[in-house]
Amino acid sequence: MARLAQTDGLTELQTEILRTVKDFVDKEIIPHATELEHKDEFPEAIVEGMKEMGLFGLTIAEEYGGLGESLLTYALVVEQIARGWMSISGVINTHFIVAYMIAQHGTDAQKQRLLPKMATGEIRGAFSMSEPECGSDVAAIKSRAKPAGDSGGFVLDGQKMWLTNGARAGVVATLVKDDLGAESVYKNMTTFLIEKDPGFGETRPGLTIPGKIDKMGYKGVETTEMVLDGVHVPADAVLGGAEGRGQGFYQMMDGVEVGRVNVAARACGISIRAFELAIAYAQQRRTFGKQIADHQAIAFKLAEMATKVEAAHLLMVNAARLKDAGERNDVEAGMAKLLASEYCAEVTQDSFRIHGGYGYSKEYEIERLMREAPFLLIGEGTSEIQKTIISRGLLKEYRAAQ
Repeated sequence: MARLAQTDGLTELQTEILRTVKDFVDKEIIPHATELEHKDEFPEAIVEGMKEMGLFGLTIAEEYGGLGESLLTYALVVEQIARGWMSISGVINTHFIVAYMIAQHGTDAQKQRLLPKMATGEIRGAFSMSEPECGSDVAAIKSRAKPAGDSGGFVLDGQKMWLTNGARAGVVATLVKDDLGAESVYKNMTTFLIEKDPGFGETRPGLTIPGKIDKMGYKGVETTEMVLDGVHVPADAVLGGAEGRGQGFYQMMDGVEVGRVNVAARACGISIRAFELAIAYAQQRRTFGKQIADHQAIAFKLAEMATKVEAAHLLMVNAARLKDAGERNDVEAGMAKLLASEYCAEVTQDSFRIHGGYGYSKEYEIERLMREAPFLLIGEGTSEIQKTIISRGLLKEYRAAQ
């Protein structure tokens, strides 16, 4: 049989990209990930290597200097990178979502100004929807935009939370309330492309990145708050221009669907690595005169782990292919994110148990994976949110005759 998580129907270019990325992961990420993660140190050398490979522009159209690849290609690349170190995939995830949103919803001027520099990694993107008092309850956001008077611009006030790449980003796609008088709260929201200098502190007048949030896992890449205190932005900072006002929620949800495929891919990557570590250790460790892989309890656990890896990978690939085909994939992306993240936690836990006492040691890679896997249960919407999305879609599709 083939190794786990193989994907049928890939082009020669996709196959070559994945082969190159896997080689990079094996040589440049895995040997250094645990040390960098324990130091909570940003992986500068690894990121520079990703720039040289063109990964920051993987899905950006060729006319803007990117490679013009599909969401499927990107998801499979993320799967491989997360197999090496999940934090590295975080460096490019929100960047990719913002580039996708600009490509899908931005004006020609926004595309021309931002996408070429995003393709090279010169400008990195961050995605900001959550706030201290709301996560998945987007309708409860309090950050606001007010017209700035004769200038035609806007003044933004509020506090945002959980920005991956918040400090190093040069553009932040930010969802705020915009009082347009619409009946639906969701039509009174606008996404702004807030451009700023990289770094901590006040990175443009009124915009402050206070510092790095200390986390259990997902280290190396910074997660931050963002405080908006009278931030003046021009009218062309609205994603999509004048027609984009009131469309922010729908633009963000389009980006979130892509993000959920990405999180599913990250979960698949961690699961693959946890399985690789477990099956290797099970053939090295000996008890009662034989390798522990020969004990049925361990062999059955490996079989279950491999089945979960394969199932999650297939759901993730299906969701990506639907999005690439221009079809709605909210239910499928929710299913992929739900199953992949839950299975990731289970597979990682089983790998930890197979390692026995050594799994608790920081010298072993599985210790890091045990702290990374829980993040995927909550990132881009908790499992409970995914179940809500899935069930609503199913009830709509299977609506009973009245």
